[in-house]
Amino acid sequence: MSRVAKNPVNLPKGVEVKVDGQKVAVKGGKGSLEHEVHELVAVSLEEGVMSVKPHEDSQKAWALAGTTRALLNNMVTGVADGFERKLQLLGVGYRAQAQGKVLNLTLGFSHPVAYELPEGITVETPSQTEIVIKGIDKQLVGQVAANVRAFRPPEPYKGKGVRYADEQVRRKEAKKK
Repeated sequence: MSRVAKNPVNLPKGVEVKVDGQKVAVKGGKGSLEHEVHELVAVSLEEGVMSVKPHEDSQKAWALAGTTRALLNNMVTGVADGFERKLQLLGVGYRAQAQGKVLNLTLGFSHPVAYELPEGITVETPSQTEIVIKGIDKQLVGQVAANVRAFRPPEPYKGKGVRYADEQVRRKEAKKK
């Protein structure tokens, strides 16, 4: 049985939730999100608390209920506070610049990289070597951060590349003579 599914999701002030059959819509100060719930899972809403229960007592239903509860909690957190992911550029001449819906990166290639941002994502560059990705959808923020990191992942010998701000890169020892 899923322990995650047993915990209710508390709704903060300013967040509205509508449950229409298997569709759940969450609306808050930062925006709104929708999610289609699996048919083995039931979502109920009572007095500012959302709870998730499986329709049957099977392992798959409990697992889906736990996953659904985590996704709904991330939706509530996203529309209330939002999510952000920070990236750092390490390397000589590595730069980032945000221009509207395009992130321009100079990563040591023979050409600049222009990354088109998806809808619902904003990017800030406080300095030339820092990128802050913000949005209300946790999965989309993480995917955009992973896509930007994939242009030049950190290499193990000098540590150059694009890395998450909290990432520890394991360094290898250089070749012996």
